[in-house]
Amino acid sequence: MARRGRSDAPEVETDKKIKLNKESWKEALLVFKYVKPYQNKFILGLVVILLSSLTTLALPYFFKFLIDSAEALKQGKEATSPGLIAAAMFGILLIQMGLSYSRVNLFTIVGENALMDLRSDVYKRIIQLPMDFFAQRRVGELSSRITADLSQIQDAVTFMLAEILRGILTLIVGIGLILFLSPKLTLIMLSVVPVLVVTAVLFGKYIRKISRKAQDQLADSNIIVQETLSGISNVKAFSNEWFETSRYTKSLRSVVDLAIRNGRARGLFISFMLFSLFGAIILVVWFGVGLMQKGELSFGDLTAFVVYTSFVGGSMAGFADLYSNLQKSLGATQRVRELLREDIEKVNIVEEQVDQKNIVNGHVEFRNVAFAYPSRSEVQVLKNVSLTVQPGQQVALVGPSGAGKSTIASLLLRFYEPDKGQILFDGRSSDDIPISQLRLQMAVVPQDVMLFGGTIRENIAYGKPDATNEEITEAARKAYADEFINSFPEKYETIVGERGIKLSGGQRQRIAIARAILKDPAILILDEATSSLDSASEFQVQAALENLMQNRTSFVIAHRLSTIRNADQIVVLDKGLVRETGTHEELMQLDDGLYKNLSHFQLELD
Repeated sequence: MARRGRSDAPEVETDKKIKLNKESWKEALLVFKYVKPYQNKFILGLVVILLSSLTTLALPYFFKFLIDSAEALKQGKEATSPGLIAAAMFGILLIQMGLSYSRVNLFTIVGENALMDLRSDVYKRIIQLPMDFFAQRRVGELSSRITADLSQIQDAVTFMLAEILRGILTLIVGIGLILFLSPKLTLIMLSVVPVLVVTAVLFGKYIRKISRKAQDQLADSNIIVQETLSGISNVKAFSNEWFETSRYTKSLRSVVDLAIRNGRARGLFISFMLFSLFGAIILVVWFGVGLMQKGELSFGDLTAFVVYTSFVGGSMAGFADLYSNLQKSLGATQRVRELLREDIEKVNIVEEQVDQKNIVNGHVEFRNVAFAYPSRSEVQVLKNVSLTVQPGQQVALVGPSGAGKSTIASLLLRFYEPDKGQILFDGRSSDDIPISQLRLQMAVVPQDVMLFGGTIRENIAYGKPDATNEEITEAARKAYADEFINSFPEKYETIVGERGIKLSGGQRQRIAIARAILKDPAILILDEATSSLDSASEFQVQAALENLMQNRTSFVIAHRLSTIRNADQIVVLDKGLVRETGTHEELMQLDDGLYKNLSHFQLELD
């Protein structure tokens, strides 16, 4: 079993932050494109934020009136009844409660719907990307785009934006009110708060750094678990349970050490902030009492000032965290935007039928085709390959590993486009037939069959999603799969497990063949469909393949030459060139021919 380090983990960049500049803000407009359909609720939410902030800020002022009223009545002066003021405050609280509920509800509706649309678009984009893109990306990285990055954007729409607006309003209105209450106390407060904010920012950066290290280390631990469980047969075969336990425990110990460091830092930060915050309040109150003694400030003014100071200080401290999250959100938006900018295949993402004008009969021609994979363009895989296949013919592609056999299959399916030359279907260039229309008329049975984790019925029906139960059963019968399917207690509703793990190799192959039979393609591609099977399974699968290949053009990639002796045409490839073409009998007549040598070599091995 491979023992991998951190470098092999999927590249999840959710903690990546970017600078806030003109370009990053342009990227952020992506989100508002998806908010636009729900703009009425979004604008209403902004209005609710404004009203909610104003009602929140009104409460300390009513506290001032309440205290000053009680003080005036105590001195025998005329004043508004404290009960009336308290009743008004309860009324404001009820309004505030309704506004808070509306704010959360409105932004949740907007955020969830906008993110649903964005997720859908990103998923559609990903499945339309060309094969070369997937050859250069990890599945974990792409999954991260749909999960972690989009969740980060969702937080920005449903929570962060509202908090930023609330913070700005609280800061502006709060500073205005404390200036109105007492300019002298405001100067004292403003001289203390920046120190607290800077300290909060510095501590915040340090704590986030340790947190990211702890998350990375925890990811390493999860990788160990994933590797061990995926390769559990190897672990047990080598009796390495002790080794894996030791490896996992060591990794967890690092997580614990980092978590303790993080806890100590947070404890120190919280202790310092509590000391500083209450120290600042004591300083403000002490100075405020002096102003009260001079008659420059009432007790109600001082109370309102202290509360407003807490609001302003809290807003300032909160901006540090909001700024960090905003960076992450813009980074996530940028990465998602990069995906949406990728060039895609011109495929149809809605269910369609083959148009009459695009029907192919199975005549295939390669004219001087040359090709190199984009990821290694310096290595030419195919060199001026030419071949002609008549409708209904069975063509075998043979040759050493790396000769270009599977590449021809990929070009037929238009996973890639030739660098030079042409591929024609019924005399028409492949460029003249829409990719989706062409692929609807092809089917592939690979060597390593990938089944989806649902039922056998669902996996067979993947070849024709609207197939009836009778059509599915008939396809399974022709694929010699009906017997083993009916031997299961749940028959066609049997869950096959992830990648079809609950079925044997031969059973998976026959499910794949049934899927291809159900699709009824004009062109069939068999990519070493029997090479990994035992003799009994190979016999059954080969019989099913004979059913499948009847009356359709078939390209058979095979290492076992005994399985393709009856092919109408055998194309022998070597180093990207067509070396020999003919039937089995014709090729065996060639002196020192490559096919003849391969056949004799396999016969000796057998």
